[in-house]
Amino acid sequence: MSKVAPIEQRKADHIRINLEKDVRSALTTGLEKVHFVHEALPELNLDDADTSLTLFGKRLGAPILISSMTGGTHQAGTINRRLAEAAQSTRTAMGVGSQRAALEDAKQAKTFQVRKYAPDILLFANLGAVQLNYGYDVDDCRRAVDMIEADALYLHLNALQEAVQQGGDTKFKDLSKKMEVICKKLEVPVIAKEVGWGISERTAKLLANCGVSAIDVAGAGGTSWSQVEMYRAPDEFTHELAATFVGWGIPTADSILNVKKAAPNMLIFASGGLKDGLDIAKCIALGATLGGMAGNFLKAAAVSTEKAIGTMELTKRQIQVTMFAVGAGKLIELKSALEKS
Repeated sequence: MSKVAPIEQRKADHIRINLEKDVRSALTTGLEKVHFVHEALPELNLDDADTSLTLFGKRLGAPILISSMTGGTHQAGTINRRLAEAAQSTRTAMGVGSQRAALEDAKQAKTFQVRKYAPDILLFANLGAVQLNYGYDVDDCRRAVDMIEADALYLHLNALQEAVQQGGDTKFKDLSKKMEVICKKLEVPVIAKEVGWGISERTAKLLANCGVSAIDVAGAGGTSWSQVEMYRAPDEFTHELAATFVGWGIPTADSILNVKKAAPNMLIFASGGLKDGLDIAKCIALGATLGGMAGNFLKAAAVSTEKAIGTMELTKRQIQVTMFAVGAGKLIELKSALEKS
């Protein structure tokens, strides 16, 4: 039997743990405190509530993002194919998981290459920003983009995850300067993405100064990657270290507001604990352009493409019904439909 490479094993562990274990943050997203004003007479037909939008030159059926999840294993390849087929069917944006595995082992590239299944979707490549402090440069970023024919590149920020795993990459000093170089030189938009602990005002300002085209806040309230690493821990010390941070982070709703305050013109993607289309609608009302979900889509794609399509169609209809119930014919009108606190 061939020896499984450590990075490939890590990706397989991530899928298994997310499907089998309770890896939720002890925090909530904050979206439970956000409410719309119900309109009993919306003066609108349901089908007139338009959920579509155009982003980075691509037309989307709804402001839904399949958040970056996986790649680098055979199972991940199957899941990514099903997600891409569903995204093509529903005109949904999609991000792939970190492509470092494929840059370091070309045989893994096919597990990320979904463009043939989804020729028209808005597709995001993905690398860990910290790798820029470990020798990666703009050429590696181009390789990630070209590998999957992506429309933009995620540079994900996962400092806490790296800090609580054995042998993590923790050299984050002066990383913003390296990110700025990528933003200036890369031919496609660069999006900074947290992985589940949110964005502060300070970080939002730093990222805006780097020149990123968007920030995916990935706030606390959903999957906690410290919990995932807790289940992967090889010893009691690492297990206890990871377990410490189950209640860590900035909730998703607060993260959106932090970015709006620190960088008012920044494009915002909202993810982190979003459960359904109603949560996405709340994020749009708070100032986001897209709402990303991972867990729901991962579990559906683990079953079939059809199950993933059904989940995406349900999410879109949940957004549309929300718009209808507040009398909003366009997504931008959701902002004026929030209850005033």
